Amino acid sequence: MLNFIICDDVKQYREMVKKIIIAYMMKNKLEYQTHFFTDYDYEFMKIVEKKLPFKIYILDIEAPTKSGIDIARIIRNKDVDSVLIFLTGHQELGQVVMKNNFRFLSYINKFDDCENRLIEALDDALKTFKIKKVIRFKDNGVSYTIPQDDILYVTRDSVERKCIIVTDYNEFHVGKNLAELEEMLTDDFVKTHRACLINRKRAHGFSKSQKYVIFDNGKKSYLVSSRFDRGEL
Repeated sequence: MLNFIICDDVKQYREMVKKIIIAYMMKNKLEYQTHFFTDYDYEFMKIVEKKLPFKIYILDIEAPTKSGIDIARIIRNKDVDSVLIFLTGHQELGQVVMKNNFRFLSYINKFDDCENRLIEALDDALKTFKIKKVIRFKDNGVSYTIPQDDILYVTRDSVERKCIIVTDYNEFHVGKNLAELEEMLTDDFVKTHRACLINRKRAHGFSKSQKYVIFDNGKKSYLVSSRFDRGEL
């Protein structure tokens, strides 16, 4: 799922961005969410801190209380994978952005072919995210695109006869079986149990006596077979 995070204190531009995103995503038929803000406030910073897949920031340079340049610096200190797009009326600040080496995708002047340039930037953003390792599949008419680095483990629910893909931010209950999902995943995923695949890149510790794997975000999986070899982590 793509997450568009937009900050602009002018309603006209927020509405313009919203209209472009809706039309663009309808054309591309991808899952997405939009998060709109009028300032770089507490709620905005909560989104920055929150673990979400495929973040695309569309940032104004001048907001009521903070500069988009300062915010970009904060974002990059925490997150090197998200896409940064500056949408601003301050063309003269472009050199400042360049000097800071934010690894931004585009710097768009609101008064110079803004709509077409934003669409081009969104095209580039999708190309950037395709480089990441993801699993993509359809289940009951729903299209899923999940970054593999976000997956902690995948387990089989024998009652629902579904698999559960556990990520940092959600649990996806899907009709695929474990073997089908294993085919989609990289060698970073190993079986700790006949009903569980874990992402060893996210495994932080292992308790043989209590039979659990603990992940780097504190979550645990207790689906560990007595035959599982710790050396596989």
